[in-house]
Amino acid sequence: MSTPGKTNSVVLTEGPNRAAARAMLRGVGFTKEDLSKPIIGIANTWTEVGPCNYHLRDVAEAVKEGVRAAGGTPMEFNTVTISDGITMGTEGMKASLISRDLIADSIELVARGNAFDGLVCIAGCDKNMPGAIMALARLDIPGLMLYGGSIAPGHMHVGTDGKTPEPGSKKEIDITIQQVFEAIGAHAAGKISDAQLEEAESTACPGAGACGGQFTANTMAMAGEFLGISPIQLTGVPAMSQEKHAASREAGKLVMDLARSGLKPSQIITRESLEDAVSAVCASGGSTNAVLHLIAIAHELNIPLNVDDFDTISEKTPFICDLQPGGKYVAKDYQNAGGSRLLAQRLVEKGLLHGNTPTVTGKTVREEATTATETKDQQIILPWSAPLKKTGGLVILKGNLAPEGCVVKVAGHERLHHTGIARVFDSEDACFAAVESGEINPNDVLVIRYEGPRGGPGMREMLAVTAAIKGIPELSETVALLTDGRFSGATRGLMAGHVAPEAQLGGPIAAVHEGDTITFDIPNRKLTLNISDEELAARLKTVKPREIPYKRGVFAKYANTVSSASKGAITT
Repeated sequence: MSTPGKTNSVVLTEGPNRAAARAMLRGVGFTKEDLSKPIIGIANTWTEVGPCNYHLRDVAEAVKEGVRAAGGTPMEFNTVTISDGITMGTEGMKASLISRDLIADSIELVARGNAFDGLVCIAGCDKNMPGAIMALARLDIPGLMLYGGSIAPGHMHVGTDGKTPEPGSKKEIDITIQQVFEAIGAHAAGKISDAQLEEAESTACPGAGACGGQFTANTMAMAGEFLGISPIQLTGVPAMSQEKHAASREAGKLVMDLARSGLKPSQIITRESLEDAVSAVCASGGSTNAVLHLIAIAHELNIPLNVDDFDTISEKTPFICDLQPGGKYVAKDYQNAGGSRLLAQRLVEKGLLHGNTPTVTGKTVREEATTATETKDQQIILPWSAPLKKTGGLVILKGNLAPEGCVVKVAGHERLHHTGIARVFDSEDACFAAVESGEINPNDVLVIRYEGPRGGPGMREMLAVTAAIKGIPELSETVALLTDGRFSGATRGLMAGHVAPEAQLGGPIAAVHEGDTITFDIPNRKLTLNISDEELAARLKTVKPREIPYKRGVFAKYANTVSSASKGAITT
């Protein structure tokens, strides 16, 4: 009689002809009884390079406890990760987006090679979550994605203005890594001293966990909950919370339920659940990177999803979560306020959530929403009567400069129109140098190109640039930014967008000249290079792809296979 849930691994562990395989598995400590149970792969993105993933060994141990308690045998393996926060502003940042697809590929390889009956993917930093979900969708075996959780905020001493770092001051405020990047810009502009920069640096990251604002990591962790592939509320427990071990152990038990029931990711991630994830991103002011990643996840299951869908949903979804970088609070505050169950309840109230597909918890998101507990007087997940904005936190612009779309985050600023002089840079480094040396003027439009998926390669995020600008008050509320790479969520007060197609593929951004004018028109969803169609066509005829500096290895492979960002920057 077969063991319930042991559907795939029988080919690896059952029968006389598998004695050699069993001998090797027994050599690392698995018993005959262990090998008769469902085998659950535990994909871990642990690393000691950065706080986002540093604690994931402990999370994995708790997950394995849960698997064993529920009658399964866990087998842990590791995969790669890149810390966005550490590599930001360097060539190493090009590896970040590339790692998303490499994570998906590596999990797929190990899972297929070992015929797991189920899979738990433990994720920490930005690209871990989409990479893990892409692997789950591709493999289509029972499994879930578990987020390692967000970091606690640091406590920085500030001066009389309540914001500027001031060593030795008695007043403290909560800070995240965002304030460190902003302090770098302020330091470069001569606004703060070495000691004040050190105050921000030494206090921002008090322990393990992913960046605390509604940046990519927390956005995609929340999106996983609304997709149904992550256990809602369990996955949002902060990294160093006393509840983390129990929550992770429960996730281990859940995967055994999935293995026995046979519920697969293709039954969980549907067009409706993808729309629900988009609604949650728009309502929470989430990272624009969600556009890139959700399109890539949809592709794994052949579900149609494009940039226009995001704009349609954003237009009818008010922005109600007061989270950094555009707002005041961080992920632990969101979780304490009521978390994703409460946000789901809000979306149900407004008729903005389907919520009817099954999830890894065994309930639908609608059913989970009925169990939401709202903390009294919380100010993070606001009521519909008091939204931060009447529409969602992102918009999609089209026009002669963005025929495939331009994603702009509007959660952190009030500007609806901007026309400025183009300042053109062919790399992030060149733009950052110009900002540091004082060459940028108010109202300029900073155009950073050849940083796209293929041209970079790797589509670097421009947090170093946006944070540096944010540290210069006369620029932070007046300039606009445009790139074929990406701008991080840390663009509070800035108008910034990323366009497709990229310069390397002959996109119109390659035809922008220094001194041209560019217009952002948010209400009419237009992005315009203010030249004639004839002039633009003539310029594009002279544009030639740049030589990619990487001739072999993973960067070269990526550049040769990656799609446009409007299609999710996929490599399959």
